[in-house]
Amino acid sequence: MSRRADRLFQIIQTLRGGRLVRARDLAERLEVSERTIYRDISDLISSGVPIDGAAGVGYLLREGFDLPPLMFTRSEMEALALGARMVQAWASADLGEAAAEALVKIAAVLPDTDRSRMEQTRLYAPDCVQTPEDRGRLAVLKAAIDGRTVLTIGYQRPNAEPETRPIWPLGLFFWGRVWSLAAWCELRQDFRTFRVDRILSTNDAERRYPHQRGRTLADYLVIQRSAESAATAPASVS
Repeated sequence: MSRRADRLFQIIQTLRGGRLVRARDLAERLEVSERTIYRDISDLISSGVPIDGAAGVGYLLREGFDLPPLMFTRSEMEALALGARMVQAWASADLGEAAAEALVKIAAVLPDTDRSRMEQTRLYAPDCVQTPEDRGRLAVLKAAIDGRTVLTIGYQRPNAEPETRPIWPLGLFFWGRVWSLAAWCELRQDFRTFRVDRILSTNDAERRYPHQRGRTLADYLVIQRSAESAATAPASVS
């Protein structure tokens, strides 16, 4: 939901109380100018929301008005259900729980018929491949990405001895059966892609990496796209 759409929703919710609410109070609550509130009120009225009142006096919402329920097509509901099930099956435990909770919230505001259709969607994502260790590792990597935390990882390449790499975790990518981690490798002083299922250990280096030009996820993606335009295979995997 965009910032403005969120603000319009909050205005409607605030005006439900049955008493006049001044534009000044709305502006303070939503941290915008009174001029913005006046414009939002005008737009809401133009779209059919029954708001009474006037500038300098206050506004209220006439009784009987309710926001229309969320409406999705059958394909949209199936996509939502399948997407949530895929996250539950293949992502970390915390994201799986968040996906399940999001479905509960969506279902709560759907009409009964649509809710039943979504719950009975016959599209599944079996969760028999991801191990608890995989899920735990994904959670650690996601937290490091969010916190820009340098990690020292133990990594096992095929037919090679285990090695240790200090890295800047930048992004996680799902390829259908495996996850990969895009990172800046301090040892190689270059971008590297690591298969998550080959990461043996993750240790916090107790320092954060900077947002440094030439070493960001956006820079990595530029290089990745250039590699994909030259060949069908993805960028090299360590």
